[in-house]
Amino acid sequence: MFKKMHAVARQVNQVVIGKEQQVRLALTCLLANGHLLIEDVPGVGKTTLAHALALSLGLQFNRVQFTSDLLPADVAGISIYERETGAFVFHPGPIFTQVLLADEINRATPKTQSGLLEAMEERQVTSDGATRALPTPFFVIATQNPTHQVGTFPLPESQLDRFLMCLSLGYPDAAAERALLMGEDRRSMLKTLPAAMQPSELAEAQLALRAIHASAKLVDYVQALARASRENGLFAEGLSPRAAIALLNAGRAWAALEGRDHVIPEDIQALLAPVCAHRLRPLKSAHGAALASRDLLLQLQQSVAV
Repeated sequence: MFKKMHAVARQVNQVVIGKEQQVRLALTCLLANGHLLIEDVPGVGKTTLAHALALSLGLQFNRVQFTSDLLPADVAGISIYERETGAFVFHPGPIFTQVLLADEINRATPKTQSGLLEAMEERQVTSDGATRALPTPFFVIATQNPTHQVGTFPLPESQLDRFLMCLSLGYPDAAAERALLMGEDRRSMLKTLPAAMQPSELAEAQLALRAIHASAKLVDYVQALARASRENGLFAEGLSPRAAIALLNAGRAWAALEGRDHVIPEDIQALLAPVCAHRLRPLKSAHGAALASRDLLLQLQQSVAV
């Protein structure tokens, strides 16, 4: 069943050129039933990647452009009084879908950003005292611009911790950019993109992850990494238990895509930065400078014995 995920990857790679590693990481995230944050400058294919993933997985897709005047009700839905019935009727918002693309999420105010917290963690929305379940599966794929750009609101730690993985696409290399310039328009390709996998097959694959073995020693390694992040003085706060669970679940998904029935330390090491870097804030006092979280994670990895 995991072979279908490779078919999805091949199809997405035809649309998003030269980003095979990022596509594989994104599929690992969704296979592990996690939410995905894509952070990069405008115009490098963040939205295209999200749309191609949803279509290739055969999932219902809604896109919301986050702006400073967007309200939580614009995403979750609103109750409107209907004169004919004399009652308020709830009109679901775009969040009631299987894949919600929160485009430029950090252009919305913290109030609107916080409206996603319950949906991302509990897969439900509470409005006017009533709780409504979201479709299954439910993924948030969010894009954000670098925080130094005009009109952005930094995502709070509680929001970042709910994204299983954060990716950066970067600029394409010369060959990939040439193919983009000379090839078919990406939007046109999306219009004709078939589903390479059905939602029921994705759900089956997610259930099969439970059979991917993680030994006690492997769990010890994950715990040691989390503990070191809290005690080594490099970060303002260490990894949360949610982060450790996310790292282990992502390791199972990565191992499954590798064709193995067990997780090895190399799986955890390959995913440490994508799963953990966005959850950690470096201390300015660390080595006299605020080094990037990914660089500090490499130091963390080297300091923890396998």
